[in-house]
Amino acid sequence: MPYYKAEHNIAENLVRLQSSDNTKKIKNIKQEIKQIEKESKIELSKKQKEALEIINEENVCIITGGPGTGKTTIIKNIIDIYEKYDKKTVLCAPTGRAAKRMTEATKKEAKTLHRLLEIGKIVEEGTIQNTDIEIAPIDADIIIVDEVSMVDVFLMNYLLKAIYRGTKLILVGDADQLPSVGPGSILQDLISSKKIRTIHLDKIFRQAAKSRIIVNAHRINQGEHFLTKDEAQTNNTKQDFFYIQETSQKIMLEQVLSLCNGRLEKFGAYDFFEHIQVLSPTKKGTLGTKELNIALQKTLNPESDFKQEKNSMGVIFREQDKIMQIRNNYDIYWEKQSEHGSGVFNGEMGTIEKIDLAERQVKIRFDDEKIAWYEFSDLDQIEHSYAITIHKAQRK
Repeated sequence: MPYYKAEHNIAENLVRLQSSDNTKKIKNIKQEIKQIEKESKIELSKKQKEALEIINEENVCIITGGPGTGKTTIIKNIIDIYEKYDKKTVLCAPTGRAAKRMTEATKKEAKTLHRLLEIGKIVEEGTIQNTDIEIAPIDADIIIVDEVSMVDVFLMNYLLKAIYRGTKLILVGDADQLPSVGPGSILQDLISSKKIRTIHLDKIFRQAAKSRIIVNAHRINQGEHFLTKDEAQTNNTKQDFFYIQETSQKIMLEQVLSLCNGRLEKFGAYDFFEHIQVLSPTKKGTLGTKELNIALQKTLNPESDFKQEKNSMGVIFREQDKIMQIRNNYDIYWEKQSEHGSGVFNGEMGTIEKIDLAERQVKIRFDDEKIAWYEFSDLDQIEHSYAITIHKAQRK
């Protein structure tokens, strides 16, 4: 029943938003688009201009496309155009990492949906959720949600409950990405319904087309093979993608350890702890994250007389280990330069800076520079992150 109610509420609220008066419409949008092109010195594609016009015409719309197709440029243009008319834009995304990327790309603060909606402890993963909780309304004229493919039915239900009539809602994402970990396939279902205006971006822009990662991502979606060496050289793409074919798991593991332990550093000054992340589709087996983490820790951060360590339920945590928070903790206190607060969330990554055996505490510095002290009894909330699953990589 909770799943049915969440889906019913989503459909009902989307219709409510769509049918509201378009009070945020800008009359001379084509002129504004020309002005934006002039100021930014970027010539927008036909599809990008069409997207901006549809956003102006509709209260709810979807922008979808693969990597390098210009979704971020559209987001930046929406902010520039509407804020010129004193319209308040709010940016959000389902995960901390996605919100951080959005902030970096737009130079405007983006919040996680949990933080924006202030739902904190009310919503915990893995529990049957109350779809009828009261949500504080969002003060905004335009709400832009990035990485919508990762939003599940409960989170979308809470978001839509918080949006006033007349507020514009723009959903941005790649329909070909992994679906949300929670129930539902929101982005795919909304596009398939054909009830909401959708802009499909399919042109890879020149700068993005120089990346073999982006080109290969699109080729795979189209059922094609990776670029061959000859094709890559002909297209003058940069060397950011390598395919190493092996059939032996033992040799695969050796390759991973070799790449992480100096090989990539020699190739392009890639330091493991600064620049490299190992991903695996599974937790189990020789090449699953559990075994990979043991092997990578042994190779990259071995036992030392100069490093303290703590055995927690058979897992050895050592100073300088890479770790990840694996469940939401709304109460843990943290400090960050002059800031302080509480809450570390599932998927946040960091490094163990100190293990204090006398005080039975572990000091962790997270990637966003906040520092938290964990009691030894809290160590079941973290795991090594030398290697993480692909699902975790998408969510963090």
